[in-house]
Amino acid sequence: MKVLLADDEPLQLMRLEGAVKKVLGETAEICAFSNPLLAEKESKTTKFDLAFLDIEMPVLNGLQLAKKLKSQSPLVNIVFVTAYDHYALEAYKVHASGYLTKPVNEEKVQAEMDALRFPVELSHEKILQARCFGEFELFHDGAPLKFKYQKSKEVLAYLIDREGSAVNVNELNAVLWEEDHKSYFRNLIADIQATLREVGASEVFVKRHNECFVDISKIDCDAYEYHRNNPDAIRSYRGEYMSQYHWAALKIEY
Repeated sequence: MKVLLADDEPLQLMRLEGAVKKVLGETAEICAFSNPLLAEKESKTTKFDLAFLDIEMPVLNGLQLAKKLKSQSPLVNIVFVTAYDHYALEAYKVHASGYLTKPVNEEKVQAEMDALRFPVELSHEKILQARCFGEFELFHDGAPLKFKYQKSKEVLAYLIDREGSAVNVNELNAVLWEEDHKSYFRNLIADIQATLREVGASEVFVKRHNECFVDISKIDCDAYEYHRNNPDAIRSYRGEYMSQYHWAALKIEY
């Protein structure tokens, strides 16, 4: 998680940075600025997930800085920090995630982290990215994969849910249709293979004899990160898992 801090009072900035570090730990990359113009400059080259902004700053106040951040990254979470509470309406107008009153402490920061407006985007290092929380989607370089058949995506969703375990074709038929569609299933396999081949990810999906599986070492997945206790993944879970699929409702781990 990349976090921007801006407060023109050095002591307040130090206190804010200390509280944020205690809450987020070593997983966060924190950029702290007492000069809001330097904060704005940094935002042009760094995509931040979260920003704690003092409202009353000279030259460029927190509300103005927030609007600039939003124009560059609409899903950035903005938490305003102020000694006063009469800016709440202005904060609402820029779709802020939260509103902190000074003095800032660890408990206040934690409360805001538990109620962020937008899920934090997890870091991506592998060839495909799977989003399982909410509705399932599969991405390559930030763009969702487009399949000829909707059931093709559901096959991959089920295999990703199984976390690399081999799944028999009969099981997939039973889960997806509750009846025999083996002839149609061959079309889905061809669709999956063609779609992954187009983005250079053919090795992600493996079909052997009467079973298939995915190579999870080549997939970034929020659900996998959740089970690794990644704080960003834990915060991104909002009570829904692959919500468009009936079989996913049976999951009880989350």
